[in-house]
Parts: sequence; C-alpha cells; structure tokens
Amino acid sequence: MSLSERQKEEINRAIAEYLQNNGYGESFDVFLKESSLSENDIKPLGGILEKKWTTVLRLQRKVNDLEAKLNESQREINHGAPTRDKRQASEWIPRPPETQKLIGHRLPVTRVIFHPLWTVMASCSEDATIKVWDYETGQLERTLKGHTDAVNDIAIDAAGKQLVSCSSDLSIKLWDFGQTYDCLKSLKGHEHTVSSVTFLPTGDFVLSASRDHTIKQWDISTGYCVFTFRGHNDWVRMLRISNDGSLFASASLDQTVSVWSFATKSAKLVLRDHEHAVECVEWAPDAAYSDITGQQPEGNSTHILFSGSRDRSIKAWNINTGDVVFTLLAHENWVRGLAFHPKGKFLISVADDKTLRVWELKDQRCKKTIDAHDHFASTVAFHPTAPYVITGSVDLTCKVWECR
Repeated sequence: MSLSERQKEEINRAIAEYLQNNGYGESFDVFLKESSLSENDIKPLGGILEKKWTTVLRLQRKVNDLEAKLNESQREINHGAPTRDKRQASEWIPRPPETQKLIGHRLPVTRVIFHPLWTVMASCSEDATIKVWDYETGQLERTLKGHTDAVNDIAIDAAGKQLVSCSSDLSIKLWDFGQTYDCLKSLKGHEHTVSSVTFLPTGDFVLSASRDHTIKQWDISTGYCVFTFRGHNDWVRMLRISNDGSLFASASLDQTVSVWSFATKSAKLVLRDHEHAVECVEWAPDAAYSDITGQQPEGNSTHILFSGSRDRSIKAWNINTGDVVFTLLAHENWVRGLAFHPKGKFLISVADDKTLRVWELKDQRCKKTIDAHDHFASTVAFHPTAPYVITGSVDLTCKVWECR
C-alpha cells in the first residue's frame, strides 16, 4: 500500500512538529532539509503524531482482545459448547480475555468487592488506599485515603450506603459510600494487624479479625467493641458470615477453621483437616446444596462451608456434621480467594499460581483454568446479579471478566 503525495506531506509535517516541540533541534533541521519542507510549512497540528500513535495502540489492544474472544468462541464451537445466547444464566462462567484491566494501585491489591446495587466495584491495597471504579468502563471514580498502612479488607453493607475497611495500622474505618465518601468513624482495639472485616446482615454491627488471634464485634453507632471472640492460636486471616446470619466462620494460620454461633458467642465447631495455614473461607449459597452433597436439604439448614489453604487444597465442609464433603485439588500454590456463582453451580478460586479456576461442584472437577495475572492472584468476587467476576493481584492490577 502506497501513500499519496498529500498523505506523505501530512506525515512529514506531523513528524516535523513532533521533533520541534520536543527539543530535537538538530534532527528537526536535518528532517526539514531531507523532506523538502520549510519552517513556514510547519503549522500547529495539536500534537497529531502522539494522538495517532496512542490511537493505534488502543486499536491494537482492541484487535488483540477481539482475536482472543474469537479464538475462545472457536474453541467452544469445536467442542460443541453452547453460545452465551443459548446458555442459561446458571451456566455463565468467566471467559478470557478480561474486559477491563484497572491500573492505579502502587502496591499489591488485597481485596476486590462489587457494590450490591451500582455498576461500581471497590479495591484496597497495601498502598493504604481504597479505590472505587466503574467496572463497565474501567474508569477510576475516586480514591479514599485515611489509613496509614496496608488496607487488608473492605466490605459494603447490604444497602450499599456504607463501606468498612481494616488495616495493618490496627484500625477499622467506617466510610460513607455514595454521598460524601467521608470517613465517619475509626474503630480501635486490636493489638496487631486487622486482616478481615465484614458487616452483619442487620448492618448495625461489624466483625473484625486480627493477627492478635482475636475476633471482635463492634457496634457501629457507638464505635465500641461489644464482644471479643477468642479461640484461635495464630493470625485470623478471614471472616465470613453464614447466609442466614446465625453463624460465622474464621480461617487462621493455626491451620483450623472455626465456626462460631452469634447466639452463644462461642465456637460451635473447630474444623481440622488442612495441612497448612487456612487463607480463606466462603459459605456456599443455598442453591448449591444439592450439587455439593448429592442430597436434598432437610429443613432450612444448608450450612456448607468452603475453605482454601496454603496446602493448595479447597475443602467443602458440612457444618451440620463437621465432616469434609470433598477436597478440590488442582492449584499449584497457596489458595487465596473463593467466590460462588450466584446460582450455586460453580465455585471460583484464585491462587498464588496466578490462575483463576472454575470448579463444577456436582462433578467436583476443574472446568476451566484462566491465566489471570502476571503475579499472585490474591482476591476474587462474583457479582450477585450481573455476569461479571473481578480479580485482584500482587501485580498491582484488578481485572474484570465477563461471564458467558
């Protein structure tokens, strides 16, 4: 393909403007001579060369994304897989490539969460900040600053109006979400890094877990700790409250998972089967019970808990009996995060092997593996109603994955 004389002249003028504006004096003089241009021919073009260059880069990224999607679709056709239009929503799983790559954190990303109502997500990082993003456009909407050390966990209440965060600076902070985004309260009482935090379903209390081996319950109206749960012998890494709000589970470096009762303020069970520190826990949705156990639920109690460990395994526990239902093995490094498909058919896991894995619970098999990040994949979340998954990593990025 050859350029017309007019196109050649436009390119030469753009190059000459770039050389002149960026201080390449000698190159500018030589270029004018060799291109037969004079200084009178150089008119302001508004940095057109740089603009066209960035446009080409954006188009190239788009072409690469489209090629990846095309290859993925071709593989599905070759294997007889249904298209998204023909799949039920319960069958949708994340597919590469990512739809958005969110860049802005300066240190590893520690947690990602979706807002329950809006098309935004939040991420927190070891850089001591919380960032709010539009996950559809990839735009950074705001950055919340107030912590003085790594922010380890965040959660949004069911109404979507408040966010809670916890940090290695030993504090827990409550933030307005959606109006001022101001820090409303700082809760202090832990004696070491605060590693996990979550709202109770009623929204008036918060639970926190710490490297000081304790779990604390806080009244957010007063900012006071109303109870301290004790039982672990090492760092408590993560907390998750059961679907009916009656129990919560904690994962610890002491290699155990404890299940606690809010009614009795004591541990109902201590689960011991992992061979290394337990990094994460997640309650299965009620819809997953039949696929997990092969049985119909009896009554309203469908307490199935999953745990992920540094021993590279994921375990499913029946909390009514305390037994391991099954163990999932495929990750090649520490398992760091778990999330369930809202319809209950699939479990998503991320690990220090940099992958995201999709598990089909009925067959207890790894259905799909995605090379998600360039470094450890540390956190994952599944949107409760929309077909999106987000992941965060030690590579400083968050990624948005469309499910189809």
